[in-house]
Amino acid sequence: MLDTSAAHGVARRAATRDELGRGTFDLLVIGGGIVGIAAAWTAAQAGLRVALVDAGDFAGATSSASTKLVHGGLRYLQTGNVRLVTENHRERRSLAGDVAPHLVSPRKFLVPVYQDGPHGAAKLGAGVLLYSALSAFGDGPGRLIGRNQALRQVPALRGEGLRAAAVYTDHQMNDSRVAIMTVRAAAAAGAVVLNHASVDALRTFAGRVAGAELTDRLDGTGFGVAARLVLNATGPWVDRVRALEDPAAAPTVRLSKGAHLVLKRHEPWRAAVTIPIDKYRVSFAIPWEDHLLLGTTDDAYTDEPADVRATEDDVARILDEAGGALDGLDRADVTFAFAGLRVLPGGPGGVETARRETVITEGRGGMLSIAGGKWTTYRHIGRVVLDRLGVGSAVLRTLPLPGAAVPGAVARRLVADRSTGEATEPAAAAHLATHYGTLAFDLADLIRRDPGLGAPVHPDGPDIWAQVVYARDHEWAETVDDVLRRRTTLALRGLATPEIRSRVADVLRNR
Repeated sequence: MLDTSAAHGVARRAATRDELGRGTFDLLVIGGGIVGIAAAWTAAQAGLRVALVDAGDFAGATSSASTKLVHGGLRYLQTGNVRLVTENHRERRSLAGDVAPHLVSPRKFLVPVYQDGPHGAAKLGAGVLLYSALSAFGDGPGRLIGRNQALRQVPALRGEGLRAAAVYTDHQMNDSRVAIMTVRAAAAAGAVVLNHASVDALRTFAGRVAGAELTDRLDGTGFGVAARLVLNATGPWVDRVRALEDPAAAPTVRLSKGAHLVLKRHEPWRAAVTIPIDKYRVSFAIPWEDHLLLGTTDDAYTDEPADVRATEDDVARILDEAGGALDGLDRADVTFAFAGLRVLPGGPGGVETARRETVITEGRGGMLSIAGGKWTTYRHIGRVVLDRLGVGSAVLRTLPLPGAAVPGAVARRLVADRSTGEATEPAAAAHLATHYGTLAFDLADLIRRDPGLGAPVHPDGPDIWAQVVYARDHEWAETVDDVLRRRTTLALRGLATPEIRSRVADVLRNR
């Protein structure tokens, strides 16, 4: 039998389902990856009545399985796509400066130049200089540095055959946190959102798609949503949802698998490394969450999207490719491996050469389908939807995400507040500031009411129990994996032990 606190959580989902079934929405977004989230946020900003649903968790698939970069796309210069690089630069600086300064931070990158490498120093030096020029030198000029200076920046660089390194700057993020904060922004603007709710069928009226029939996957309750426009933003599943509208619809996309590894890092790095694999492909080694993120792969994928995993072959390959530029990589240091699926336009050729562009189609019943695109420019996806609704794209504004602040200032205030125990230690305060911004003060309030919530979930990581409670009550966390994989960093650090999973499950039950 449910206790009263657990029943409160059930009642909250029931109230959301009731709201979704009330009246007609201007827009129903199916798919809570970053494309769907961004469309919902933009439409809600415009004053439209918006519903957002996902069969799993928000950012539960590809959107939390990226390389965690907000970047201009250095490799796009090879194809001459200068305009795209310029647009990407403009958006990444906007995200870091105005939209999410607490979640998006600058990161210096080195591209090592080896005697036997695919690129020469002169070419790479010219490339990073042009790259920085397209960003109006906002991060300083790209340049070449010598071998010894490169080794001081990244001590793990392989010294044999190293001639120089090209230096440039991009930004990085915790993709899950950016996605969840964007859901919060959409909800604050009026969107009605529900995760773990799958679409079983589309509603039609006079030959037009007019909503959807859904099932709450947590308790099996069926419900429906009526909408003027339905947006299919289901990523790897986009063609399956299109088939609900038209069983004869031809496929529009293909999938590419990108796998990544998270490793323990034993010494500080002052820069990330972009590793040329061949003339066109690169891999990355990026300091991230006190660990090292390696990847990615780029392989055609035709199996069930929900089953995508990083295999042992992927692990071996990523370590081998990174080992071309780095010493000391050890399989035993891998704490987590994950994989996501890029959605690419259909067509000839291999997936590694396919254009990374947004695929937009309209079905015979009027359902709009959007797939692909880049994390860096995610805010602009919603313009297409607004145009279809006749609102126009001029409403897209640079609005900050919840908690937006300079994280250093937030961390200093937390440290100065001695009432929250362990959570005010400098390392813990920095962790909260860079994951929540000013919302970290809400977590501090939780700890003041219950000091036990300031304790680490695991002694080897910075995540605290207040984050678990906050995820449950304010961030739509419904399952253990929602918490461990996407609301905290516990899974990525290899700290999601059976005991912790059990204790988190208890917290989720005790709402």
